[in-house]
Amino acid sequence: MMKTVQAKPLTKEEYLPYGNVVQSNTEAKTIANQGTAQRFNWIGELVNKRDNAKANLCVFRCKPRELPFDVKLLEKHPLSTQMFIPMNAKSRYLVVVSLGGDQPDLSTLKVFVASSVQGITYYPGIWHHPMIALDAETDFTCLVWEDGSEGDTVVVPVKDPIRCVVPSQSSL
Repeated sequence: MMKTVQAKPLTKEEYLPYGNVVQSNTEAKTIANQGTAQRFNWIGELVNKRDNAKANLCVFRCKPRELPFDVKLLEKHPLSTQMFIPMNAKSRYLVVVSLGGDQPDLSTLKVFVASSVQGITYYPGIWHHPMIALDAETDFTCLVWEDGSEGDTVVVPVKDPIRCVVPSQSSL
């Protein structure tokens, strides 16, 4: 029988072992732009552990995935934070993360449902699934440090796929 994991709404507190939630409802705000804007500071740390890697600002255009969704692989960026910010999101997306070292520790695998106003970071070395758009095609701005070597990304198959159980939009 296939293992299942219930997706939960993305919150700053529950996601903290894996990275940061990027959104504007934080306490650290200042007034900016001659009083016409609020600035939310120090939302998360961006890390690059390689002198020769450069910041790669790119865009991922993700087609929506059908549910149920099965996790068949995970990846990590051992020496860099990776950040995703939805640009044109009309809907939600899934964030699948796991702790671990050389291999993911699947007992720590979590599935979160992010809203269209939440971005995320993955700490260096956090196992995660590539972006999973739900309901509509979504563009994500991505920032990651890369140098073109094998050290940029490590990808491993998940021997026994894990099913993500995702609540309907109305039940979140």
